[in-house]
Amino acid sequence: MHRVEHVMGFPVSLRVDDTVVPDEAGDAVFAWLREVDARFSPFKAESEVSRYGRGELSADELSADLVEVLEICERYRVATGGAFDVRLPGRGLDPCAVVKGWSVQRAAALLTGAGLSRFCLNAGGDVVVSGGPWRVGVRHPEIADKLCAVLDLSDAAVATSARYERGDHILDGRTGRPAVGLDSLTVVAPTLTEADSVATAAFAMGAEGVEWAAERDDCEVYAVLPGGRVLRTAGFPTAGAAAA
Repeated sequence: MHRVEHVMGFPVSLRVDDTVVPDEAGDAVFAWLREVDARFSPFKAESEVSRYGRGELSADELSADLVEVLEICERYRVATGGAFDVRLPGRGLDPCAVVKGWSVQRAAALLTGAGLSRFCLNAGGDVVVSGGPWRVGVRHPEIADKLCAVLDLSDAAVATSARYERGDHILDGRTGRPAVGLDSLTVVAPTLTEADSVATAAFAMGAEGVEWAAERDDCEVYAVLPGGRVLRTAGFPTAGAAAA
């Protein structure tokens, strides 16, 4: 199976290499992601996130899913000393930095629950794989058609936070200003929930976030600093690389 849909504001591609792949498995993945977009998007006025952000829902009225997401957000806010914060003044509640990885990891669990064991789910460049090995490229932060690394992954996830797609959109919650200490930061972790959250949180911290991310359990890190300097952990699963 190979299927691509535009969901949550970015392309999501699903490739499944199992011998028998029921169509309903793919249907369930994209139905779930569309549900997440409707419920958790801060850009949809009637989403649960928007209604909670406006004070129309109390904490006691929230779904178990949103409670889980907000608990993850709070955990990373505390861990980064406030650099990662989904409640920045003037921007309203925006948990997208956690929702994306969390929801795609849940989608991967739907595939595993359907008995599938070899698949690659790519959500706007953040990837979770099962089986393998799979080759996953990391985009060069300055040259759109070039890779700065190629990863060899099995049963893992990878996420990148960078400035090249949306400019300086990640803010340091401690200052309220754009985080500009890194050009890109890629994290490999057991789940996309963790990889995506750690990548965004570390990017918000700036250059100090590289060491912070590297110290997280089960995380491997590849960072490109302004000027092209590369920092990476010893266990980062590089299959082949080009100079950044």
